[in-house]
Amino acid sequence: MPRLCSVLARTAALANLGRVPVRCSLSGYAESMKTAVPIPDELFRNAERLARRTKRSRSRLFSDALKEYLIRHSPDEITEAVNRVCEELGDAAQDPFVSAAAWRILENTEW
Repeated sequence: MPRLCSVLARTAALANLGRVPVRCSLSGYAESMKTAVPIPDELFRNAERLARRTKRSRSRLFSDALKEYLIRHSPDEITEAVNRVCEELGDAAQDPFVSAAAWRILENTEW
């Protein structure tokens, strides 16, 4: 990544753009956007506790929470993910015992 950063900086200089700030991350995270979002104090305190307990940064906790929220509210993406898993399982999903058990569960589920 440091090499890419220096290439971007040199490219900006060659294009006569002067000193262009180049943001590069070495932490493994994708480039990010800082934002301020007001949240209730109690929610913030609970998030702080969870971040400490799970040994994650508050930023990572909020980012993970937002990702999960977006996934839960994007049914097409959920369907695509389930379809990928089914494709990966292939013939393993054709186990007669598993099929019979799944069928019984579906029959007993109130829709």
